[in-house]
Amino acid sequence: MPIDPYILLLLGTVGLAALLPARGTGADVASGASTAAIAFLFFLYGARLSTREAVEGLKHWRLHVTVLACTFVVFPLLGLAARGLEPVLLTHNLYTGLLFLTLVPSTIQSSIAFTSMARGNVPAAICAGSFSSLAGIVVTPLLAAALLGSSGGGFSADSLVKIVLQLLVPFLAGQVLRRWIGGFITRHKKVLGYVDRGSILLVVYTAFSEGMVQGIWHQVSAVRLAGLLAVEAVLLAVMLTLTWYGGKALGFHREDRIAIQFAGSKKSLASGLPMASVLFGAHASLAVLPLMLFHQMQLMVCAVIAKRRAHDPEAATTPVPPVAASRIEVGTAPRSD
Repeated sequence: MPIDPYILLLLGTVGLAALLPARGTGADVASGASTAAIAFLFFLYGARLSTREAVEGLKHWRLHVTVLACTFVVFPLLGLAARGLEPVLLTHNLYTGLLFLTLVPSTIQSSIAFTSMARGNVPAAICAGSFSSLAGIVVTPLLAAALLGSSGGGFSADSLVKIVLQLLVPFLAGQVLRRWIGGFITRHKKVLGYVDRGSILLVVYTAFSEGMVQGIWHQVSAVRLAGLLAVEAVLLAVMLTLTWYGGKALGFHREDRIAIQFAGSKKSLASGLPMASVLFGAHASLAVLPLMLFHQMQLMVCAVIAKRRAHDPEAATTPVPPVAASRIEVGTAPRSD
């Protein structure tokens, strides 16, 4: 179970922010660049999403509703239930970050890769991840406003305006311009993938620099981090169990249950980090720490589960759902989304 290389880059960026945090004019420049990077990131998200595929995916609406319910209903309820761990096991800031983790949308690329590896319904995973990311642009800020309120480190109505301007407007612009730039984005998806990751690294550096300057990292001890890891391990185990056996109780076939398990139990680092930067400002570094840890944990655990699912006796007698090669490269390592 190798560590995701991108996680190492994220940790390196955190280390750079700890040693050389942006201050003064440098902090202003980094903040402006981070804002522009977030807007461009969501512009690319909008330009990549195929409206045709989204409409086709609606045919399997029961599966998508199930994934959305897991992502934006069950996860937040578990996050609220964890409030009793504060302040005995988690500090207020760590709990806020944990609750925010439960509000962000599901992953796309890694859910698809694991579903393919486990011989599940890949087209359903594509649509489920896309729908979750699209819904998250609106649902996540609204849930944050309702559940976090003023405890979100400065979350307010202004944060909702920032979400609309920095995330939703660029996303819609990408959708509108997709018919003209979609081909270019497809041809250069590898290069633009590096732009995606570079933008997120810039967001992380800016957020953790602000945290270092304000000294908020002195609030976190090794014991608290261990407690956070334990809570997240339980959270992931509960969601993996609920999505698998819940899918069975709802009458889904094995391939659909696999898509539900991987799309409904995961959280997107790529969507969560920019949103946290907009919502939490200087408090974003502690807010995204639970998400970064959960992301690596879910990749490691889901990799093991996917390999075991692929060797289930059922897998040998069940055909793999077809998927066009132009839509997804199967069998590749999941990216950090």
